[in-house]
Amino acid sequence: MDEQFWDQMYGEQDRLWSGDPNGALVAEAGDLTPGHALDVGCGEGGDAHWLATQGWTVTGVDLSRVALERARQVCRGQPVELRQQDLTREPPETAAYDLVSVHYFPLLRGQDEAALRGLVEAVAPGGTLLVVGHDLSGHQAHADGEHDPDDYYRPSDFSGFLGAGWTVEVDEVRPRPGAESAEPGHTHDLVFRARRAA
Repeated sequence: MDEQFWDQMYGEQDRLWSGDPNGALVAEAGDLTPGHALDVGCGEGGDAHWLATQGWTVTGVDLSRVALERARQVCRGQPVELRQQDLTREPPETAAYDLVSVHYFPLLRGQDEAALRGLVEAVAPGGTLLVVGHDLSGHQAHADGEHDPDDYYRPSDFSGFLGAGWTVEVDEVRPRPGAESAEPGHTHDLVFRARRAA
């Protein structure tokens, strides 16, 4: 799933996602004091735009130039910086973000451990790490051997990388808002939220 893959996927449609913020983001970040947020895999900018309207200064990163161009249009006039960045090769700034928001972002077990650690370390003291993924319980690997759910880190796996000074506030499976229009089988989310001590 490199830059070419994502550019092609976004390029096949005028708009890939709804443009609405992810439901788990609204539920989990709505009561947080705004600061500087990192939107990982920001796509077409729905989450970044919502965060900005809530008072956050947002840095959105994505692999796809196509997605980022769309996000620039969506976030025009908002305090949002958008950049192309491969977090498996270039980690975000350490202790720089009051919220690190990671929604449906695939990280391969073992191979992308450095990226996972980098996301944890990017959270500033007193900040929040929010990781949301699809609940793929019972899903099978594709016939070609790709996309086996067990190949990827789950949100709760982040707990093993937190270290001292962190509090896990949410670690649960919940119905996905708007699941009736989601991809087949993607009816529930895995939601993980942790706070770093100030």
